[in-house]
Amino acid sequence: MTDQLTAQKGHPKGLWVLFGTEMWERFNFYGMRALLSLFIAKALMMGDKDASIIYGGFLGLCYLTPMLGGYISDKYLGNRNCILLGGTAMAIGQLLLFFSASLAANADGTVARANTDTARIVMWLALLVIIFGNGFFKPNISSMVGSLYPREQKNKLDSAFTIFYLGINVGATLGQFICPFLGDVKHGDFRDLSAFKWGFLAAGIAMLTGTLTFFFLKNKYVVTPAGATIGGRPRPGDIPDDESAQAKFTGRSIVTALVLLVLLTFGFNLIMDGPGVNPIKGWLYPFIFGAGISLAYLILSDKTITKVERDRIWVLYIVCFFVMFFWAAFEQAGSSLTFIADQQTDTRILGWAMPPAMVQNFNGIFVVTFAIPFSILWVWMSKKKIEPISPVKQAWGLLLIALGYWIIASQVKDLGTAGKVGVIWLIVLYLLHTWGELCLSPIGLSLVAKLAPKRFASLLMGVWFLGNAGGYALTGVLGALLPPTTDQYIAAEKKGIDLKSLLDKTAEPTAAQLLELARDRVATTIDYKKAKAAGIDFEKILAAETVQLPEADLQKIKEQQLVSVGYPVFVGFTLKSLYDFFMLFVILCGLAGIVLYALSPVMKKMMHGVR
Repeated sequence: MTDQLTAQKGHPKGLWVLFGTEMWERFNFYGMRALLSLFIAKALMMGDKDASIIYGGFLGLCYLTPMLGGYISDKYLGNRNCILLGGTAMAIGQLLLFFSASLAANADGTVARANTDTARIVMWLALLVIIFGNGFFKPNISSMVGSLYPREQKNKLDSAFTIFYLGINVGATLGQFICPFLGDVKHGDFRDLSAFKWGFLAAGIAMLTGTLTFFFLKNKYVVTPAGATIGGRPRPGDIPDDESAQAKFTGRSIVTALVLLVLLTFGFNLIMDGPGVNPIKGWLYPFIFGAGISLAYLILSDKTITKVERDRIWVLYIVCFFVMFFWAAFEQAGSSLTFIADQQTDTRILGWAMPPAMVQNFNGIFVVTFAIPFSILWVWMSKKKIEPISPVKQAWGLLLIALGYWIIASQVKDLGTAGKVGVIWLIVLYLLHTWGELCLSPIGLSLVAKLAPKRFASLLMGVWFLGNAGGYALTGVLGALLPPTTDQYIAAEKKGIDLKSLLDKTAEPTAAQLLELARDRVATTIDYKKAKAAGIDFEKILAAETVQLPEADLQKIKEQQLVSVGYPVFVGFTLKSLYDFFMLFVILCGLAGIVLYALSPVMKKMMHGVR
């Protein structure tokens, strides 16, 4: 049998089945992602800041639950069953978003305020279902790619995962084109809110297509060269002879992990909580960070882990930490960069005004264009024996994303509050981000497949996505720091408010102005705790079509500072413009890339011969 396995040339047909399944799943996920922030901010009237925080929390949980999905797969259900379960759940979640969008808008495209509360509840349910569906689907299909290749062919994994990544981005490109085309309909300055539902429906149909593709083709093609099933329910005979068949966690280590989760969640909450903090940022983000660290501890407490396995798992953890900064910057595509494309970018190309949600589609287009050349590059470098180890490639990825933000920062430096940047500069940014992504993401998937013990194959794929989870949570935190965009200055001006003067502290806002800015979600922070103690219900105020407060309540808003106006602040630095905002990512990603590169010689030793 070894001769059979060794003799296999090229890539197995099962890779193309997984390619197609993942393609449709990514159509579903990225198509929905392109619309989600705009839908929450505009149709559900929750504002840009809350939309960014919800978006980050949603993505963070989407990439935290793969730890659960990976564990259940390794222990009970196997890859195949988890993929089918996760795909079905995500299709249902998209249909729930379709229902939420149907409730949120009137037939004429305006907000259906009477249905807003119900639409929000359905939206939360939809996101919860998608989160768990992604948790079962994502680590298991990635793990199956690694399972297609016997030990003799592990040198093909960087190439295989780059091809697999091409499938991801063919789907993402289609989803980010079709879903915004159907769902982000604008007529001049008027956004037709009734169209969002068609984008979500297209995403749901794509997910159902991917699930059925896998169901009908898995038994014929997703097999070993000898015809044995890959990804079935786990059996002791599936584990290589030189590895333990099962992890062994003591009761003490499990209790310690749970206590650590509670302590870390409360600890991060104390750091992140404050006046006006969204509950998602105040509790959900701390839970994501706490769960990541405590689950990582639990894996290392396994009594069967050898020194070599422990070193290799530590390499994965170190890489995951640095990868957080990459995803925190990269995933601004779905929140702050979409808002910038909507408000401060001239999106005209050859006379056609591109829908703002579609601009991020250039990332998928560039991945489709460059994935195969990058795959060929890694193979060529390997043959020439000049291929760098995976952490070095990932350091390159961080430096490329920093370069992308530096270039666009230089273009917006003198933009002002009303100027617009040419869409070409966002396209250049997405090109550099794509090159960075190809140096980092498929290489990371391949690294997990090379370093993970078989009994932890799917669980450690979940650990890799843990880096994504932390990064996406950071995405929401950083995305909410976006300084006021053109539309917010215009909205304030229409109400006779000079927003720039208020932000620069050269003028003092009246109580009525503070209330108006809060209702428009413009550059304001609301202290909900103090407001509730003062007898003012801001939830009702923000949801109401019109509101008139008694003079006494207006004075409470002013005197007790229930609403404050100001630029975003990050670790003591005030972000007054898009230039400041973009330079934040240049510094974070640039430093992370340099430090990861400096650590690579030590990590090479810890990988014990794996490149």
